[in-house]
Amino acid sequence: MSWIQKRSLGDAEVISLTDGQFRLDGGAMFGTVPKVLWEKVAPADELNRITLRINPLLIRLGGENILVETGFWDRGGEKFEAMFGLDRDETVFRGLAEVGLAPEDIHLVINTHLHFDHAGRNVTALGEPTFPNARYVVQAQELHDALHPHERSRASYIRDYIDPIHDAGLFQVVEGEQELRPGLSVLPLPGHNLGQQGVVLRRGGQTLVYTADLLPTTVHSPTAWVIGYDLYPVTNLEHRRRYFAQWHEQNALICTPHDPRTPFARFEPNPKGGFRAVPDQPAVG
Repeated sequence: MSWIQKRSLGDAEVISLTDGQFRLDGGAMFGTVPKVLWEKVAPADELNRITLRINPLLIRLGGENILVETGFWDRGGEKFEAMFGLDRDETVFRGLAEVGLAPEDIHLVINTHLHFDHAGRNVTALGEPTFPNARYVVQAQELHDALHPHERSRASYIRDYIDPIHDAGLFQVVEGEQELRPGLSVLPLPGHNLGQQGVVLRRGGQTLVYTADLLPTTVHSPTAWVIGYDLYPVTNLEHRRRYFAQWHEQNALICTPHDPRTPFARFEPNPKGGFRAVPDQPAVG
């Protein structure tokens, strides 16, 4: 069964793609939340890892093809891939081909941040830009931090897929909230790291939000369920309080970067407080 799902927002089409599955430690992915709680919604394997997915999003708007996220780094080697349980059951390239596109057809790439599971496909195995006709949008803070990592962040940034884009002058560096195209904006969402950005599309009276790791999967929607990888968890918590309520009020279509089952969701009130993200069903007819 194809992972690809499509939605329309006015004159824009959005298509959820995938670049395969991987696994991360469940304790790290749920921070201070006890395993007795999180394992009910995210069962762990024998190594205590939960299954995640890499979910790039294709936006077709105004005659352009815009790709949010590029995929998981593909040159880590056998040991690296085994550690993360990487399973290329699908790739972003097969997904693009399924809708009639090649990498050369992408006009704009939006990197929510430059971690290897989000931006790893920025370049090819030969170290060349994967999407040669695109500019790669990144926050200035994120590019600085990726080029000057510290002990806590160093493992998440791999220069092999960052330097070629930087050296070629293909990064479109932005600062703060910025409209890239009519109705398409990037929104700073610091917390996971300082330079993370989400993507907001407003067309035809509807709103779509690509949450980046502010909300890595739909099961992370309880406000306090921030992940252990967050460098600034309280900052993340504050943004989750603010934006989850706002996106619920807007009835926004929610896209997360790592949900293994749900390409599109919407927020609804949680009887226990806050909000929960529930799968959005495609329109019929």
